[in-house]
Amino acid sequence: MPDSKSNALEVTVTELSGKLKRTVEDTFGHVRVRGEISGFRGPHSSGHCYFSLKDEKARLEAVIWRGQAAKLKHMPEEGLEVIASGKLTTYPGSSKYQIVIDNIEPAGAGALMALLEERRKKLAAEGLFEDGRKQLLPYMPKVIGVVTSPTGAVIRDILHRIADRFPVHVVIWPVRVQGETSGKEVANGVHQLNNLPENMGIARPDLIIVARGGGSLEDLWGFNDEALVRSVANSMIPVISAVGHETDWTLVDHAADWRAPTPTAAAEKAVPIRAELEAYIADLGARLRGAMSRLGDNRRNSLRSAARGLPAPDMLLALPRRRFDEASGRLDRELINRVGRVRDRFNHTGARLSVRSLELRISRARVALQPFETRHRNSLANMLERRRERFGERAQRLRLQPISDRLANARGSLERSDKALQTRMKSVFEQTHQRLDRNGRLLNTLSYKNTLERGFAVVRNDKGKLIKSASAVKAGQAVSVDLLDGSFDAVAATTGQSDKTPVTKKTTSKSGTKPDSGNQGQLF
Repeated sequence: MPDSKSNALEVTVTELSGKLKRTVEDTFGHVRVRGEISGFRGPHSSGHCYFSLKDEKARLEAVIWRGQAAKLKHMPEEGLEVIASGKLTTYPGSSKYQIVIDNIEPAGAGALMALLEERRKKLAAEGLFEDGRKQLLPYMPKVIGVVTSPTGAVIRDILHRIADRFPVHVVIWPVRVQGETSGKEVANGVHQLNNLPENMGIARPDLIIVARGGGSLEDLWGFNDEALVRSVANSMIPVISAVGHETDWTLVDHAADWRAPTPTAAAEKAVPIRAELEAYIADLGARLRGAMSRLGDNRRNSLRSAARGLPAPDMLLALPRRRFDEASGRLDRELINRVGRVRDRFNHTGARLSVRSLELRISRARVALQPFETRHRNSLANMLERRRERFGERAQRLRLQPISDRLANARGSLERSDKALQTRMKSVFEQTHQRLDRNGRLLNTLSYKNTLERGFAVVRNDKGKLIKSASAVKAGQAVSVDLLDGSFDAVAATTGQSDKTPVTKKTTSKSGTKPDSGNQGQLF
């Protein structure tokens, strides 16, 4: 039942929206509004321009129709503070009010843009945007870290593009990309990816992508955060910035190692196309095989050309062989001539030699030596006389008693030395005798004759060498067998095989006794 207490007239939504539209247009009419342009992306495909005017506390939607936009002296720009003139109206399709602008006058840079420019200059002065700080991107990373919202279309575009080009492992660090805490969350994500512990089970990425979709300056303001810019600039891992669309610029774009116009472009820059790499490697392999084949052919042709240029072996040896023959002929002739010259010199020298000439030379030498002989005899007589006189003088000074005392002392010392020598010799003889006894006993212990006493025998071949294995004996081979009381010779009836019992040929032992015909002889 209808409520009897209400007298309000029922209207439709369209009627109410129309009344509101007329009320706003009639009340305000033409207005001039001062504010900062936000959300401007250029003219729409229809030619109209849609954006917002804002200040610190409010926001007003604005539109410039295509016909009016062509007449404006100053086109709207993002972040520009302007004074807009136009009519205030409503848009019933979304229950919003907006201003239809017919003129724009610049009023100075906006507050946000002024703050952004001031921050950019400050960080640039610290060197955070210098090209020398930027790192080279890895050509083929194994792990890629993506700092973005896990629910937006950006992460799906990145994952899809990476999977199409070159599938690699992707680590997603979920953050909020809009709001007051977005800058700190993204900065923390970049920092944490740089310091992933090994025991966490997550691979440390080789490349980081910071991504977000498009939006207004306010929507992207978190990516102008000073802490985020410092975190990206100080990252040890290369960073790709993919924030907003191609016309959007943030401070992160300046600090990153590479700026991508879109998140999809960031994924394309991060990894190469696998199919192209495979084709390129296959082409390089084919070129390498062709180059190796051509190199082998060139080397083979060069070798054949060099071989054709070499002379024959007979030609190489012809000149040395001729020189050798000539030297051999000269050697024979020179030897004959040398022997002839030596024979002539010998005959000439021998002709000058005779007994008479020797006697004359001896007689002349004897005459020349006679004066020397006389002087020598006189000198010898004088020397003997002086020695005799000096000896007589010394003999008179000599006495027998000192000599007797020295002889007695020497005799006593000699007797003591003789006794000590006898004692030492006796001790040495005893020690040597004991050592010989020990060695003799050891020799008897180690002697093979003790083994022969237990019924064994020593077998040697005809050269006196020991036979240690039955396989070393051949049929008909002569051997010598040593027993304890003598030895005898034998001949092997069969080859030395372990499964056959050889027959012994009995002979007389070297000691003149016959060997025992028992089990010992059956071994041969």
